[in-house]
Amino acid sequence: MARAAFPIVLSAPSGAGKTTLANLLIKNMSDVKLSISYTTRKKRGSERENIDYFFVDDAKFDAMIAQNLFLEWAKVHSCMYGSPLKETNETLNSACDVLFDIDVQGGIKIKEAFPKALLIFICAPSWIELENRLRKRGTESDEIISKRLFAAQQELKIGVKSYDYILSNKTLNNSLFELTRIVHTHRILNSAPNIIY
Repeated sequence: MARAAFPIVLSAPSGAGKTTLANLLIKNMSDVKLSISYTTRKKRGSERENIDYFFVDDAKFDAMIAQNLFLEWAKVHSCMYGSPLKETNETLNSACDVLFDIDVQGGIKIKEAFPKALLIFICAPSWIELENRLRKRGTESDEIISKRLFAAQQELKIGVKSYDYILSNKTLNNSLFELTRIVHTHRILNSAPNIIY
């Protein structure tokens, strides 16, 4: 009998290393598949269509909302993001967990739709380190960085209150080990009979 698959949500402030950890987890666990989000924002750097995101315009995104094609969607930093519903259900039905690299608003919506979803909030080891990481990217102005740091405080409050785990991303190797351990533990809890958690 195939195990019951579940959504895995990784959320974090910009610069905390969420996307890097998500990609490493996918490489290390063959039975976890990344959900590719739709977004109305422009491509950054080396991002690729259909691999990092599905890049669409506002009209296309609005049409998808009207057709109930998203599991969850939200406006983040003035751009729209959404997770596809059909692909999520198909992957879960194939006994493969679905990994979402999304914001906290989306994470809470997924938990409402899938109560056994695993929500993990990733943060930098300190606010100074988070600011340093944002500045090293060299893609945003001081004003945008200040906005992102303010948003990070609000996201952390939601993460602490609503997420299952908080993971400090000090080093990638240790964080990946902890992340993998958390997923395996959740699988045990999710498959064990007569356990309420």
